[in-house]
Amino acid sequence: MADFDAFAESVADVEASRFTGRLDRKYAFRVFAAQTGTWLLSGAGWWAMELHDTGELVGRVGAFYRDGFPDLEIGWFTHRSFWRRGLASEAALAVVRYAFDVRGEPRVTSFIDPGNTASLRVAERLGMHYEREAEIWDTAVGMYALERD
Repeated sequence: MADFDAFAESVADVEASRFTGRLDRKYAFRVFAAQTGTWLLSGAGWWAMELHDTGELVGRVGAFYRDGFPDLEIGWFTHRSFWRRGLASEAALAVVRYAFDVRGEPRVTSFIDPGNTASLRVAERLGMHYEREAEIWDTAVGMYALERD
């Protein structure tokens, strides 16, 4: 719960939430609780991203299952004040390693809005490739995948 205020502030940020959907504080709490609950339901979910030196919350990163899709999905969200520092790429790489080395997943996927150039760059750095168009929350997105070597 110590992270909730920073989470709520970030998801209310119009620019930071342009591709994920802006949330008011009330709905942010539901998402916060649901993301925590995915660990109990599926053994996968979201982690807080913190600065190593200070413990300051800088975003979130996850490995989770989306209803209707069989593969483990990875995702990342960095608070706007921490953009352009490589933190999303660093955290997402740790999640890929977790998925392949700890969980033994054969592949991971990410769903990215075609206009989200920052997330597309993260996916590219991870070695993900475009697989097909998909629809998430009535929005056309690209489905990107990475297979375990």
